[in-house]
Amino acid sequence: MNESLWREHYDDGVPFQLPPLEPLPTTLRRVAERQPRSIAIEFLGSRIRYRRLWNEALRFAGALAASGVEPGDRVALMLPNSPQFVVAFYGALLAGATVVNVNPMYTARELAHQLGDSGARALVLLDLLWPRFEEIQDEFALKTVVRTGLQDYLPFPKNRLFPLKARREGNWPQRLGGTPWKAFLRRGREAAAPTREPQLDDLALLQYTGGTTGTPKGAMLTHRNLAGNAQQVKAWIPDFRDGGEVILGVIPFFHVYGMTVAMNLAVVGGARLVLLPRWDTKLTLETIQRTRPTLFPGVPTMYVAINTSPLTPRYRLDSIRACISGSAPLPVEVAQTFEKITGAKLVEGYGLTESSPVTHANPIYGRRKKGSIGLPLPDVEARIADPEGRPLPPGEVGELVVKGPNVMKGYWNRPEETAQTLKDGWLFTGDVARMDAEWYFYIVDRKKDMIIAGGYNIYPREVEEVLYQHPAVKEAAVVGVPDAYRGETVKAFVVLKEGYADEVSEEDLRAFARERLAAYKVPKLWEFRDDLPKTAVGKILRRMLK
Repeated sequence: MNESLWREHYDDGVPFQLPPLEPLPTTLRRVAERQPRSIAIEFLGSRIRYRRLWNEALRFAGALAASGVEPGDRVALMLPNSPQFVVAFYGALLAGATVVNVNPMYTARELAHQLGDSGARALVLLDLLWPRFEEIQDEFALKTVVRTGLQDYLPFPKNRLFPLKARREGNWPQRLGGTPWKAFLRRGREAAAPTREPQLDDLALLQYTGGTTGTPKGAMLTHRNLAGNAQQVKAWIPDFRDGGEVILGVIPFFHVYGMTVAMNLAVVGGARLVLLPRWDTKLTLETIQRTRPTLFPGVPTMYVAINTSPLTPRYRLDSIRACISGSAPLPVEVAQTFEKITGAKLVEGYGLTESSPVTHANPIYGRRKKGSIGLPLPDVEARIADPEGRPLPPGEVGELVVKGPNVMKGYWNRPEETAQTLKDGWLFTGDVARMDAEWYFYIVDRKKDMIIAGGYNIYPREVEEVLYQHPAVKEAAVVGVPDAYRGETVKAFVVLKEGYADEVSEEDLRAFARERLAAYKVPKLWEFRDDLPKTAVGKILRRMLK
């Protein structure tokens, strides 16, 4: 395939190939040496300069080693966006460990699965989440557990964040174990600094995904994958100013998209990273006006919230220059409204966990096509393939397959699934797509059955398995239905066992699911039926339910 055909549509200044790569911790060290007094992180009123960020990452690495964590061990992070996330992420990589990202919204059951499957030997978690870990801590022989709170980096007492009323209502853990964050960093001050920086092909991250089957598994992302994708995204912004950008980091870093296009992009570009621990429309608007970010990566629901908020006209948002939207399709009207409000360029991109994640995006300043995910990024090869993997010509519909420095090493301890997904270096995405005559790509259908709600991937099988655990449920099927705000929302179709029709309500099942699933996975819509449509062999027909 002649890649120059799609390169003709690149913005001026976007390179065809990346410069030589280096591991992200090496890049952080170089930035700290070059601009030690530049602000690396701004977080709810506190500021951390690059010199301090590097020193704390070194201390964290030393403390891990002093705790018995060895190169190759897995270190799980269950944190919101915060300075601790950045320090722990880069510190773990400096120690030669592999990071395991854990969604802070996970229940104890979901946390236990991820710790067990990854074989994590260390855990860093928010103090408010301690009760969830406490439920399952006896199941794991961890070398160290570090707990921290947002107050560890705030310039005011934690009572301002967590008032006594919240504590009386039970929102604050009464008993806390583990090593406090500041004490852990002090331990690293006396420990020996790492003597070997990681290599490009070392394993850096286990990012859990349902893939094409819905079974949670860890995508093995190397230092080359992470550094490569951060550099690819940086290259896609033709007027990116090294040392001069301000990036709004409100998209969660435990999600590979936020980790790459906000946190790691900031480091490779020596940018200021403005962190918010969670999405709040008013707080985000206030933060944009106060900190004047130039880049705002996000998901469609964030842009919809700003477009529709009655508060938006009160704030100055004109500092934003460019936004890349990912994780879900971006409606054209959402992009147009946001651009009118802010003056920014908002383009849709595409990726998946297995590619670190970004593979395609529309040009920031050049031609964008309605409904298109755009063009392959520098050093990414892409094609549409038939069922045998042979390339198809423009206009034909087939499976999107990609290749590049950002494509994963494979799935953790799952060689058969790795072999099905990776073939001769090509990643078979499972997404049905087409390519037009000008080499712009379009997704025709997302991975089979997967629901994308508010940027989160939700796999029906996992939700259904929880519903089947309820003693009253005979059959259950979960599908995604259109939602104006979240893109899709989760709907459950349920058949109750005989005798339970008047005994079990929608609220009963919702409460049952809440105890076992992260909040965003719990069905928002419910429908009780006498039976579900099936094929002749008994397979439930989801498409008919949709």
